[in-house]
Amino acid sequence: MRKISKKFIRFWKILGPGLVTGASDDDPSGIATYSQAGAAYGLSTLWTALITFPLMASIQEMCARIGLVTSHGLAGTLKTNYSKPVLYLMLLFSFPAIVMNIGADIAGMGAVGNLLFPSIHAIWFSVVFTTILLGLIVYLPYQKIAAILKYLCIFLLVYLVVPFLYKQDLVAVLKSTFIPTIRFDKNFISILVAILGTTISPYLFFWQATMVSEDILLKKKHLVVNKRIISDMKQDVDFGMLFSNLVMFFIILTTGTVLFNGGIHQIDTVEQAAQALKPLAGNLAYLLFAVGVIGTGFLAIPVLSGSLSYIITETFGWEKGLDKKFNKAKAFYVIIAISLILGLSLNYIGISPIKALIYSAMLYGLTAPVLIAIILHISNNKKIMGKFTNGKISNILGFATLVLMTVAVVVLVYFQIKDL
Repeated sequence: MRKISKKFIRFWKILGPGLVTGASDDDPSGIATYSQAGAAYGLSTLWTALITFPLMASIQEMCARIGLVTSHGLAGTLKTNYSKPVLYLMLLFSFPAIVMNIGADIAGMGAVGNLLFPSIHAIWFSVVFTTILLGLIVYLPYQKIAAILKYLCIFLLVYLVVPFLYKQDLVAVLKSTFIPTIRFDKNFISILVAILGTTISPYLFFWQATMVSEDILLKKKHLVVNKRIISDMKQDVDFGMLFSNLVMFFIILTTGTVLFNGGIHQIDTVEQAAQALKPLAGNLAYLLFAVGVIGTGFLAIPVLSGSLSYIITETFGWEKGLDKKFNKAKAFYVIIAISLILGLSLNYIGISPIKALIYSAMLYGLTAPVLIAIILHISNNKKIMGKFTNGKISNILGFATLVLMTVAVVVLVYFQIKDL
């Protein structure tokens, strides 16, 4: 028993940036996307979790390895080794995409807060949540923020419980998981593209590389990267991505059985998904789903705003870091504050959360293939990575991700042009 306990404690200590990155991918906007897939197509998209996990894990592992070896975030590595126009292009697309993602998440949290406490308007919840998040990010040191984010991942466990509150057809679940269903119509292809864009998001690439470099440098001032450190990093990333895809799987399973079978096939927001669960699956399922949305928002928004701030400050060489106090890295924290305020303001200027999701997905989709290609190039460059370049499996999965995301972008652009 002691051996098992020691192994668990060591494993929990290993978990950090990879777990937080994976869990933050299941933000309120991601939950809305998975809920849409389940409500509209039942269990037909369950198989996507098996595809996205290895692809997502391979790219995030490369980003983490880049952060370990270079001691810089992805933006810093791009700035040092590539032409500035490439970096500026990434920044140009990332800023509006991340801000709109933040806005959609804040709106989702506010709307769910209003469901739980109807007497308080959703916008007040959004304002309060934004204020709390800004206060925590600015005033807490990095170690405490990292610990809070790590423990906030526990909120996602509620989504592993919700499906078992409703009777499941195990044969149908297994069939939909291991036998892919593909329908060649616009709406179904669009939801597949949305799932890909939600799970393999560019802001996660930047956050992963930066957090690994920052986390390791705080622990060991004179770090020598070795196989043990690389192995621990891989365990962290693999578990984080597995956890992320499990949550995705169970949300699709929940909405694909409860809502789809209940005749509810159109879900546009997370609060609609939570509200629809109440009469069909009971109060407990509704409550857990709703509380999970707020918890994931508190986890994801610091990652989104932090990613954006790291991208900008590394691009222009400004002082940065969640470990630094406000007066030591003013620009870094001001960018975080601006991104949160702009995200909150989307509620007032007529951009609905669902439109913000669509716009951010399109911008993510346009930048993802370019970034993946660059990440592959960096992680195979011996001048940058030394002996820690990609192995054969990493390259196979990485290039598969590049091809899949490129196809997704082409399909996305085709449908947008077709609808004009």
